[in-house]
Amino acid sequence: MGADATRVTITGAGAICGAGKDPDAIWEVVRAGRSAIAPIRQWEAAGVPLPPAGEVADLDARELVADRKVHKVLRRTDLLGLYAAGKAIEDASLVAYRATLDPVAAATYSDRTAVFVGSGGGTYQSQYDFFPLLTAVQGDLRAFGGALNATINPMWLLRTLPNNVLCHIGIRYGFKGANACVTHHSVSGTLAIAEAAAALRAGEAERAVAVGHDAPIEPQTILYYQRLGLLAADAIRPFDGARSGSLLGEGAAAVVLETAAAAAARGAKVLGEFLGSACTAEAEGLLAIRADGDGLARAITLALDDAGLQPADVGMIVAHGNGTRASDAVEAAVIQRLFGRTPPPVTAFKWAFGHLLAASGVVDAVLALMALRRGIVPGIATLCHRDPEFGGLPVSAGPQLPRSNVALVISRGFAGTTVVLLVRA
Repeated sequence: MGADATRVTITGAGAICGAGKDPDAIWEVVRAGRSAIAPIRQWEAAGVPLPPAGEVADLDARELVADRKVHKVLRRTDLLGLYAAGKAIEDASLVAYRATLDPVAAATYSDRTAVFVGSGGGTYQSQYDFFPLLTAVQGDLRAFGGALNATINPMWLLRTLPNNVLCHIGIRYGFKGANACVTHHSVSGTLAIAEAAAALRAGEAERAVAVGHDAPIEPQTILYYQRLGLLAADAIRPFDGARSGSLLGEGAAAVVLETAAAAAARGAKVLGEFLGSACTAEAEGLLAIRADGDGLARAITLALDDAGLQPADVGMIVAHGNGTRASDAVEAAVIQRLFGRTPPPVTAFKWAFGHLLAASGVVDAVLALMALRRGIVPGIATLCHRDPEFGGLPVSAGPQLPRSNVALVISRGFAGTTVVLLVRA
């Protein structure tokens, strides 16, 4: 197998979140130091002390997915995921190129196009349909069971499937290659990219669409995150001495990955290159974070090995940067330990649009490539006073310059899971 067959390029991208409905719009919000985090508007919360969130304002389902027939079987998160995937597919001209092929070549092209999707899979909205009936029967489960079929939407099951985006991408675009749905909390989307790249490297496909999507801004999720002490009152302040927690956002992002040979054969534009990845877990518990950063350190080291790079080759780091005290402290310590006295510029993006959970790592990867291509590492606008413990960490409220065209992207989730990606512009 030639080198171009194992090199993985990035030829398309799409994204949507509270900061905008395409990567350029989101980039401008981040670059300008603005935040899309605002009071929640999706549901009535009068009298309830709620933190703000990064909502997609004035969301129009028809704008995201034109086919009204499928709206009955899609949730808000699915609409976001399909929209981002469609924009990435359009950006990469996947369907437009296939239309130029003869029928036999077009069929082979579809068979060799994979889809990998990272889905949140951990929200409660799908259970809310039961609340009116539970209230009406006043706890009588026999009455509840008897009336269930007559009162619950028959599409309920289809709407709750975590792999809806995966299925509908294949159906809509006729992509028949390798596919998988990852439901692994905040690292889901990042893992979708890593798995897609692994499939291409292994020769299982020539191109793949990798998506991450989530819409966790719902009453129970907000309530439980609050009770766990994970949410801030007003803003995400990564690496700041006054940081007090994270805030949730909603959105989706997608990238198209292709082997270098496949991209060259169809004359595709190349946005960047996937260089390597790694995934680790700490096996300490659902919320536990090891103070020594064992899982994060191993993930960074393994990803560098996978990419054949040294720490000095990295030009910028996109930290998970969720604003919680323990997570930020571990990230700062590990980065300083592994990258020495002069680490590359470090930034984070969640402060601008919230923690998108399953979509967060894909959005971070898209923005990292944009930063490298533009030669600027955006600052963390909410950073006022860097935590004194992070004296050697090169974070800033203002922009910095990348040291090379390589970015390291960190994505972390519950149960001490960490995924690290390396990309090159």
